[in-house]
Amino acid sequence: MYRVDWLPDALDDLATAWLDADSVLRRAITAAVRQVDQQLRADPFGTSESRPEGRRVTFVAPLGITFRVEAGSRSVSIVRVWVVKKRPAQSAAATCGP
Repeated sequence: MYRVDWLPDALDDLATAWLDADSVLRRAITAAVRQVDQQLRADPFGTSESRPEGRRVTFVAPLGITFRVEAGSRSVSIVRVWVVKKRPAQSAAATCGP
């Protein structure tokens, strides 16, 4: 089991996302935070992808999370959080040529 720490910048990101969200998105953010904590405590490598500078990224809708893993101390530091916005759907005419 790993210890999960939210760094101050990540907590600021989360607070901003929460304050900018409507009630439906707030519920989704709350559920995502719980799921992220559980996943990272159990296995921070299982559902994440590696990134430069020893960082990793995972996505639990509606959040994206960047974090670092210290395997020796079995700790995870969450460094950045953001709300993943869906891209607008393109019409078939916009995606297909003439």
